[in-house]
Amino acid sequence: MKAALSESLAATTGAPDERLERLYRRWGAGGYGLILTGNVMVDARYLGEPGNVAVEDDRHLDALRSWAAVAGAHGTPVWMQINHPGRQGNPVTTEGRTVAPSAVGLDIPGIPAPRALTDEEIVDIVERFATTAAVAERAGFDGVEIHGAHGYLIGQFLSPHTNRRTDRWGGSIENRARFLLEVVARVRERVSPAFAVGLKLNSADFQRGGFEEGESRAVIAMLATSGLDLLEISGGSYESPAMVGKGVAASTVAREAYFLEYAATVRELAGAVPLAVTGGFRTRAAMDAALASGACDVIGLGRPTATDPDAARGLLDGTVSTLTSANTSVPVPRGLGSRRAVRTVDGVLDLQWHTDQLHRMGAGLDPDPRHSRVRALVGAARRNGLDAFRSRRRRSVG
Repeated sequence: MKAALSESLAATTGAPDERLERLYRRWGAGGYGLILTGNVMVDARYLGEPGNVAVEDDRHLDALRSWAAVAGAHGTPVWMQINHPGRQGNPVTTEGRTVAPSAVGLDIPGIPAPRALTDEEIVDIVERFATTAAVAERAGFDGVEIHGAHGYLIGQFLSPHTNRRTDRWGGSIENRARFLLEVVARVRERVSPAFAVGLKLNSADFQRGGFEEGESRAVIAMLATSGLDLLEISGGSYESPAMVGKGVAASTVAREAYFLEYAATVRELAGAVPLAVTGGFRTRAAMDAALASGACDVIGLGRPTATDPDAARGLLDGTVSTLTSANTSVPVPRGLGSRRAVRTVDGVLDLQWHTDQLHRMGAGLDPDPRHSRVRALVGAARRNGLDAFRSRRRRSVG
């Protein structure tokens, strides 16, 4: 499976354009059994990053149809990943403050705290997920993956650290899972039985006081009869980016598949729902062993596909046994930030370096494994408007 990677390549209108088509033409010919798009937002007012595709209605239907057709031209099923960033919304593109279950800010300097959603707004967002899924089906996508991991809005509802509500949406794990369960149910109602509905879920947030493995297992048990067609296991968030290997034990990185051991513990809880594991796979031997163990049914490849768009074909035809992975860590002198802050910067840099590779393919170029980490950091600041945001904040403070 070509796992979701946020591309940040939409037109200013929020529609996919020729850059996304060029990128997905490369992936579409890469031999994958399933292709997931990255972060399509259900509300154009709240983007995770500038350049996210946003689908609120049929206004971009023709462009979406073209995107789906190009990506699936070789017969590979293509699913749209749908998401709401919550408090992880980009502060530049967001109209006003970001929103979240509770007004708990990110532990990242300079990012304003969100405001708490009202009950009416929560119900509206549930419906927005369903509307986006219905548009995806009309556009010719084969399914959607609901993004419930990596610290985005659904993950914020699940976590006791970020969800401190005392109404029907907070408190017990049953209440904190209500938002996710209603999103899944409403999406399933709005699409046809043949249209696939998947979910990406954290094994844990890897944050003190956050969503832990025991609660994750409880949520999976609740989802077992919800009509899901795939459950993808991941972990981490912007603050603790375990999904890119930051903060993960060295022994886990060495044996690959960061979340495989957890997946094995929920195999029976998931019932007949196929399990995908994404994060850390680099060798065909490890992938074969994971499938043979029964811990998962699908191997998700994320960052390796940014530098080798044909990764699946090489693995399947035997010409590739090991996928390369760029080391994007930047040494930070002792005393210049907490361990968590360093992990956060490391994780953001890693993601942005790989995003640059997607932009190269979107421009019709090949990936560049020698791409400068410094240029990636500068490009990330420019793309995300952080210089303008900090300048605006300094003026407002002054």
